[in-house]
Amino acid sequence: MATALLDRLTPSLRYRRNRQRELALQASRLKINPKAIHRARRRRNPDQPLRRALAFRPNLDVSMEETSICVIDKEGGLLRETKVETNPDVIFAMLKAYAGRLRRVGHEVGSLSPWLQVELSQRGLPVVCLETHHARSALKVQHNKTDRSDAYGLAQLVRTGWFRAVHMKGQESHRLRLLLTHRRSLKRKLLDIENEIRQSLKVFGLLRGARVQRGSFETRVRKLTAHDALIGGVTDCMLRAWSALWSEYKRPHALLIRFVGCDELCRRFVVIPSVGPVTALSFKAAVDDPTRFAKSKTVGAHFGLTARRIQSGDTIDIEGHISKCGDGEVRAALYEAASAMLVRSKK
Repeated sequence: MATALLDRLTPSLRYRRNRQRELALQASRLKINPKAIHRARRRRNPDQPLRRALAFRPNLDVSMEETSICVIDKEGGLLRETKVETNPDVIFAMLKAYAGRLRRVGHEVGSLSPWLQVELSQRGLPVVCLETHHARSALKVQHNKTDRSDAYGLAQLVRTGWFRAVHMKGQESHRLRLLLTHRRSLKRKLLDIENEIRQSLKVFGLLRGARVQRGSFETRVRKLTAHDALIGGVTDCMLRAWSALWSEYKRPHALLIRFVGCDELCRRFVVIPSVGPVTALSFKAAVDDPTRFAKSKTVGAHFGLTARRIQSGDTIDIEGHISKCGDGEVRAALYEAASAMLVRSKK
């Protein structure tokens, strides 16, 4: 009787042992815990393939030197946590084991996100960039803030779909943005030194009257300070720095004017009263792809030019100031153009 019972149980035990070996082999190939495969098989529907049940949602918490990677399954179970070098080839090599089962690879907006977005997308990964304010608000509930916990929290955020994907601009828009940024930085430093010279000479009664143009600014300051060796020597250092900045500032400014003159879209923009080359190029670089806006009204909201609304219950319903979200430099350029159109334009 015992022999007959053993003969009946042997095929079942052999089948379970073979299934365990199969799961262990598949888990070692995917570099995950065998329990994750067993859990996915139990929870999936009979009509749902295992490939879909084992969909992975990795997330990257990027820093300058290292990137924390967290991989979770469809149910939010933790599969793998690791740190690798912030390099697209290294990151892709780590995620290559999950190829074909990746639904979304999330990473937060940062200084390296445009580079990683392009490089990982070219390698076939479904990369999505998360909006910073949404991600920060979701991660506030965590007690500890580390790269490891941020990667896990962002992975859960990607899994649930409660995030706002950020449009990643093209390389042309980033190059135009670089031109505008460097020109603006040189101009600000130039104005800082120029205002410092003007303010310091006012103490001695110099530089009074009408404001001189930049072409004759250096000559006039040297002439006014020639009678005093101390004032002239100290001011001469500032003038040499101002002269170098002024000569270097004219180079990106001339490049900007030349680009706007060659670009058909920018030439259409400058036809509008009070819209100059800087405003036209700033708007073109910020919009990048017009088809991503379903309505033209959403462009103003994208740059933070629409009023915020705070409503709660029956007593609170406030329409406040503009939201000031989005690119502040583009918003300032559009505001200056609109103000000049209302005040100074005669067309």
